[in-house]
This record gives sequence, C-alpha cells and structure tokens, in this order.
Amino acid sequence: MALVDLIRTRAPRRLPRIDPWRGPLRHIPRWFARYMPKGLYPRSLIIIIAPMVLLQSVVAGVFMERHWQMVTQRLSNAVVQDIAAVIDVIDTYPQDADYAQIVRIARDKLDLNIAILPPEPLPAPAAKPFFNILDGILSEEITKQINRPFWIDTVGNSRIVEIRIQLQRGILRVFARRNSAYASNTHIFLVWMVGTALVLLLIAILFLRNQIRPIQTLAEAAEGFGRGQPMPQDFRPRGASEVRRASLAFIQMRDRIERQMEQRTAMLTGVSHDLRTVLTRFRLQLALIGDVEDREELNQDVDEMQRMLEGYLAFARGESGEDVGELDLEPVFAKFRGEARLKDKRLDTDIVGDPRLMVRPDSFIRLLTNLVSNALRHAERVRLTARHEGRWLTVSVEDDGPGIAPEQREEVFKPFVRLDPARNIDAGGTGLGLAIARDIARSHGGDILLSTSDLGGLRAMVRIPA
Repeated sequence: MALVDLIRTRAPRRLPRIDPWRGPLRHIPRWFARYMPKGLYPRSLIIIIAPMVLLQSVVAGVFMERHWQMVTQRLSNAVVQDIAAVIDVIDTYPQDADYAQIVRIARDKLDLNIAILPPEPLPAPAAKPFFNILDGILSEEITKQINRPFWIDTVGNSRIVEIRIQLQRGILRVFARRNSAYASNTHIFLVWMVGTALVLLLIAILFLRNQIRPIQTLAEAAEGFGRGQPMPQDFRPRGASEVRRASLAFIQMRDRIERQMEQRTAMLTGVSHDLRTVLTRFRLQLALIGDVEDREELNQDVDEMQRMLEGYLAFARGESGEDVGELDLEPVFAKFRGEARLKDKRLDTDIVGDPRLMVRPDSFIRLLTNLVSNALRHAERVRLTARHEGRWLTVSVEDDGPGIAPEQREEVFKPFVRLDPARNIDAGGTGLGLAIARDIARSHGGDILLSTSDLGGLRAMVRIPA
C-alpha cells in the first residue's frame, strides 16, 4: 500500500486542456463567418484569390527587402566611391583654383555634376520620408567612405539627388542621377507580377464560372420544384461528373415523385367516382321513402358524407397541377371584407408593398380562405395584414377569439385533428382546414406559424417567397 501511495503521489498530473478559441479569440470564427460570403461562387473565388495574393505579397516583400535593397546599396556604393575619388583629387591638387578639369572629368567620366561652393554652413537636415530606402543607404555609405559632414536631398527633384559635403576650403555640391544610386526599375517587376496574376485570375474566373453555373442551375431547379414550378426547358445534366450525377439523380427523383402523385390522383379519382355512385344511389333510394322527417335526416347524413369525401380528396389531391400565375391581393381582401359584413363581423385589412405576387392563385386563395373563415367563425374582430417586402410575402390573420393553447398549436396542423368545442370545426367539417393550408404554404416554399395575437386571440402568419 505504501508503494501504491508513493506512485500515486509521484504520478504526473494531467495538465488542463487549453482551448485556443476561449477568451478574446472565441469571437474570431463567428466574426469571420458573419462577413464571409455565403454563395459558392464568391467563396470559390476567395479560395483562388487569397493564396495568390498571399504568395505575391510574400514574394514582393522578399524582393523589396533583399533584392531591391541590395541593388540600391551597390549603386549607392558606386556613386559614393566616385564622390570620394573626386574629393581625393581635390585634396591632392589644391593648387587648381577653379577646379575646371575636375568638374569636366566628373561630368564626362563619372556622370556627376559637381561644383565647389564658398565655405558656408550646411543646410538644416530635411525631414526624412517615411519610406525611402535611398535616403538611409546613401547616408550610411557617405558616412562609411567619406566620413565628413554632409547634407543630402533625395526628395527635392524626382530625377536628381543633391549631395553637399563639407571640405576644408569650401562645400562640394554634387548632383547625381537618381537612377545611378537607386534601383528605379523595380516597378517593372511589380507590373509583370500583377499583370500575370490578373491574367491567371481572369482565366480561373472564367473556368470557375462555367463549373459553378450547373450547380446554380440545379439549385434553382430544385427550389422551383419545391414551389411546384415546372422544370426549366433548358435544364440538363452539365458540368463536372459529380454535378452531372446530382442533376441526373434530381431528374429521376422528380420523375418518381410526379409519377407517384399521378398514380395517387388517378386512384383517388377512381375511388371518388365509385363513392359518388354509391351516394347517388342512396339519394335515389331516399327519394322513395315516404316519411319526410326520416328522409331529411338521412339526406343530411348523405350531404355530410359528400362534404367529407370532397374534403378528403382535396387534401390528398392538393393543387399540384395548377400553374404559377400572378395574383392580386386587393380583390381577394375585398371579397373577405364582404363575407365579414354578411356575417356581421369586423374585418380590417392592410396591404404593405406590391399587392401582386407570383403564386398558384387558386391554391393560395384557398389557403387564405381557410384561415380567414376559421377566424370569422370563432371571433368577432379579425385583422388581415399582408406585407410584400423584397422577395418575401408575409400574411397575418389575427382574431380576438378564444385562441389555441401553445401546446396544441402544432397538433392542429395534423389531418383530421379536432380541438375542444372552443375551436371545433362546424358541422360537416373534417379537421383538414389548417392541414390543407400548411400543405399549400409549404408547396410554395414557405410555412404557417401560430402564435398569440395582439387582439387576444390567435395569430396565423403565412410566410412564402414571392
């Protein structure tokens, strides 16, 4: 036991795991993701452009730091050596009062324009520019090779560098060409680098655009299919092999879904025909019954069966075969106001934005009719609001009725679900009104949400792209 205790006491402690994304750095990924583009095409461009820009920045930095500085230093060294030679000649032959020969040799052989000025104080040092490699290197070479008081001006004239050096009997003023002491052709390298990068980027963007376009077409076709729109006429598998496989799989999936919908519609049509035949026979037999009260009661049962059958078929069949068209909400809302007046109810309407939208008109009117009729049935005041902003349409139906409990708001969208008498559907109903409404909203690429209204009752909000 003592040995075990000793091992436990000497066992190394496990260091806590350090998460680099905790503390001040934890917001960096979130900030980066917020400002990153969301589309595939711009993100692909960033993947191509970012490494190229980074590589060129590194290459340019290395070039500026080493090659440019080295060339400039060698050129400045050569110019300062020539000036030092001129100073040595002046000090060696002080008897030449006008220094005409020295000035001529410097001009013809060394490409330096020199002059001997009378003794005077050197000008005050000028402010050095923030980024001027010539100023630092030239000053360093003069100090190292000549080691006399000097003054230089590298920013006065763009093509000339002025240097003044104090001599024993005067001031030596030298005008040297800037390109003799400075690597002035560096911009050629940068122009070639940037030019070739732009050409490569242009080629990459063109090829990338051709590769991204089939993916965008596939996304638009899938989105249109979700809204019940027909497939574009020019849609076909294109692009890379993976995109072609995805497009082909989408076409096959769409064909299977449409075939199943056609089979279901055909089956329901046959069932509807058979059941209507039976109901017609019931009506004929009821007409032969002598008791009027029994006959009326049975006729009501047959009518209820007829309404239930129509509701089942409408829910199962949907409005998938309807084409997309333009719908104006103003006459639709005017019709709802007329229905509210007939029922002695108050209906307030408001439309913000363009009242016209592209939907399947009959199915969307049916969606609104189900919601408004349900609100008028259980409330005295209803508020109908439509907001068409951007590419989204939001329709809110609010009432002052008893409302629906929050835990039951999702249940009412299930087929054949009925609530308590406070929200029960009228005689002949099937519990399919909200189910049909949500099915229509989702077929348009949107949805319906229920919440509490400011009026005290229920709010049904429809949001679809339009």
